[in-house]
Amino acid sequence: MVEILFDDIFRVEKLNPDDKKLFEKVTRIEARSERFDMFMHLDINSELYPLKVGQKFALLLVPTLNPDGTPDTGYYVPGNRQSLADNFEYVMYGKLYKISEGSGREKAELNISFGGLLMMMKGDHSHCNKFELDQRLYLLMRKV
Repeated sequence: MVEILFDDIFRVEKLNPDDKKLFEKVTRIEARSERFDMFMHLDINSELYPLKVGQKFALLLVPTLNPDGTPDTGYYVPGNRQSLADNFEYVMYGKLYKISEGSGREKAELNISFGGLLMMMKGDHSHCNKFELDQRLYLLMRKV
């Protein structure tokens, strides 16, 4: 069974906060999770996966797409294999490059790069304790 590092439903609060749109096909979403009250900035390819303010989406962070949890190479291998990605609409692969571990009232912060599309997630440190620096991760999303 695959180890799920993070799983929650987010609601889009803003698109391109600070009124900055640096790239034509990229949108930075600002969202907050329902269950763990995590705050997030996430860059997505808005041509492939458009989102609107108020829309909700499920987000999953996992170390592998193999349903049995076995590690993968990070390369797409076509075939008739089962994959966690089969149940999602948008998938990215990246690397966790910065962790700021909060304690007490201070919030923990994770920074992940998906080939230049960035994610910053901030919240209670108890929801970030499964992550490690330089960890390779898959982000999976689907609208709910």
